Amino acid sequence: MIEGGCQCGALRFKVDSEITDLSHCHCSMCRKLHGAAFVTFAGVRRAALKWTTGNASLKTFASSAKNDRLFCEICGSQLGCISKPEPDMIYLAMGTVDGNPPHPPAYHQFVGSVAPWHEINDDLPKHETWADD
Repeated sequence: MIEGGCQCGALRFKVDSEITDLSHCHCSMCRKLHGAAFVTFAGVRRAALKWTTGNASLKTFASSAKNDRLFCEICGSQLGCISKPEPDMIYLAMGTVDGNPPHPPAYHQFVGSVAPWHEINDDLPKHETWADD
């Protein structure tokens, strides 16, 4: 069981499945939305996600034609991303996940958009755009 939530605690979730994908996204949208060099997303089955508190505080923002972002309307925490081309998946912002649940090896994507002030210093796989392109 994976659990997590937003900063203010209004939104909490549980996921009854494993993390099947772990990516560090360096695209400019993720950098702006999260205010960081990159965001780490944990891919889980959408049907396994249950919002346990605060469903009314959950809001979405269509950040692109492909993605809707999930956030708390109270504290602004970015909780994840729904990829329209992958309707069975949801990508949770790993920073909102409690603890350190088991996960597959991570990879970097959109390294072609990496922040000019950030240097990637690991040996994880790197993809210029989407990892599956």
